[in-house]
Amino acid sequence: MQENFVNTNEEESEMSVDEQVKQISDCGIVSIRNAEHSIHILTIIGQVEGHFILPPQNKTTKYEHVIPALVAIEQDRSIEGLLIILNTVGGDVEAGLAIAELLSGMSKPTVSIVVGGGHSIGVPLAVSARKSFIVPSATMTIHPVRMNGIMLGIPQTLSYFDRMQERIISFVTRNSNIKADRFKELMMKKDELVMDVGAVLDGETAVSEGIIDSLGGLSEAVNCLYSLIEQQKKENSEPEEQQ
Repeated sequence: MQENFVNTNEEESEMSVDEQVKQISDCGIVSIRNAEHSIHILTIIGQVEGHFILPPQNKTTKYEHVIPALVAIEQDRSIEGLLIILNTVGGDVEAGLAIAELLSGMSKPTVSIVVGGGHSIGVPLAVSARKSFIVPSATMTIHPVRMNGIMLGIPQTLSYFDRMQERIISFVTRNSNIKADRFKELMMKKDELVMDVGAVLDGETAVSEGIIDSLGGLSEAVNCLYSLIEQQKKENSEPEEQQ
């Protein structure tokens, strides 16, 4: 009987490993169970794919994978926090904003860390967490909204771009310490990007500008997430103790 019990556990363990490998390969998502706190890891890499399918040679993060995963994480009582790792060139504005809004609206502690790059729509994604980190060698590119393909050169098109840009500015300034005027100034900066206007910020500059909270690596981000989890547990237990 004991042998059967052990074998069953081993089979369940193997199945869980297989599921985790599938999660990583399909969606870049993995749950960490055997740790001080049970946390989930979400990676946003390459280009954020929106309503149109990108070529197969492009590395993409598909929003139709990420959105249901975030809903599941929010409801799963075994998951205590979420770590978002970003290395993205940007992508679909509406898809990126949709993911960022869901992240900012989560009740569970969230921490983001920018490694490599958090460009374009990666900026709202980085600031959507409760606490954000960036490694010293990472960069963030801030530029105006752009569109590929044919478009009508009429005032309504420019108005649409302007309103979309305001949505991004509003989200970033609500979720970080940078002022709207300064963010616009960086967005419209000249002489820094060869084919565009905008600014490229390294890790230290992103922190000094108030976009990212702290300069740090993986251990700092994980420790911060653990602290947020413990703080939330303490706050949730206080009303029960008073009763």
